Amino acid sequence: MVDAVPFFFALGAVASLVRSGLRLPAAVFETLSIYLLLAIGLKGGMEIARSESATLWVDALLAIGLGAVIPLFVFPLFRLRFGRADSASLAAHYGSVSIVTFAVGASILGSRGIEVEGHLALLAALMEAPALIVATLMARLGTQGADGRTTTAALVHEVFANKSVVLLGGGIIIGWVAGPQGLEPMSPLFVDLFKGALCLFLLEMGLIAADRLPDLKKAGLFLVGCGLALPPVLALGGWGVAQLMGLGVGGTVLMMTLAGSASYIAAPTAMRIAVPEANPALGVAAALAVTFPFNLLVGIPLYLWWAQAMA
Repeated sequence: MVDAVPFFFALGAVASLVRSGLRLPAAVFETLSIYLLLAIGLKGGMEIARSESATLWVDALLAIGLGAVIPLFVFPLFRLRFGRADSASLAAHYGSVSIVTFAVGASILGSRGIEVEGHLALLAALMEAPALIVATLMARLGTQGADGRTTTAALVHEVFANKSVVLLGGGIIIGWVAGPQGLEPMSPLFVDLFKGALCLFLLEMGLIAADRLPDLKKAGLFLVGCGLALPPVLALGGWGVAQLMGLGVGGTVLMMTLAGSASYIAAPTAMRIAVPEANPALGVAAALAVTFPFNLLVGIPLYLWWAQAMA
């Protein structure tokens, strides 16, 4: 099954290239950003309330740790070619996760009758924020205040109180406290409309990415190579964490998929807010045009083969 969502990014890019004049109003795009981050957080919180796993919190800490470590691993690689802001933004994209890639992986496993642990959706939600926080720290540690020194208070505030972290964290807390029953009346808004809102968001991101294609062209084969090489390498880290969690084949495949994916929902939104000087075309184009199709066509089957071979 081919998910139609990424095609909206392509539509936005084409619309920009043919100079159609298409553009979402800034207020609409900001609203979509808020909605997507909050919806992801609510989903994670509901999974916490629903889960009865005895090792839930251990698994959650391991997933958070993996999400925090990945940007530290890939940041030096991107610094070989890009500035600090762009490298931090790319690290955020590859440290965070793609929910659509996760959903495709779950669908493939389901079609083959492979069971998956119920709390993997929670782990996917929890892996969004750590990379965003770490990437924001890496972007800001190299900046200086008017007095020539890094302003620690401003840095801490930006990392822990920026809109993306507040919305993701707040959504998880609300979802956890209210639980599935408490949020049931809101499901038409935060569940049923999620993909539609995502499509509009990606339409605008396609417009933005196409506007910055000259910068992407300068990055050239280096970024394409990273987009192809990083997924299987990072997936091995996901496999190691899955072994520590004691996951079965299905859960292992999804953990590898999460580690090897690149975010084009939370990360572009968060970096647009937290690191506005970064070029949004680099991360979105690498995640959507290179890493997403790689995982869809090659990565997930490869991760499944590896998990079964190593079981």
